[in-house]
Amino acid sequence: MTLSMRNQFPGTVTSVTAGEAMASVKVRLAGGQDITAAITADAVEDLGLHADTSVVALIKSPEISLASA
Repeated sequence: MTLSMRNQFPGTVTSVTAGEAMASVKVRLAGGQDITAAITADAVEDLGLHADTSVVALIKSPEISLASA
């Protein structure tokens, strides 16, 4: 598959917490960093996501939000 997004980060799913409509998917990146993606519960099922699934996180820069801890 060819994608135009430059921000592509390979990683492994560490956990999936599914709600009624949305799910939180935690991914450990190849560099050891952890990120969390909020996706639809249907997408989790369609993609067959579960712990230990290899994935590529695709990040569009206009859609990144940060908050201070």
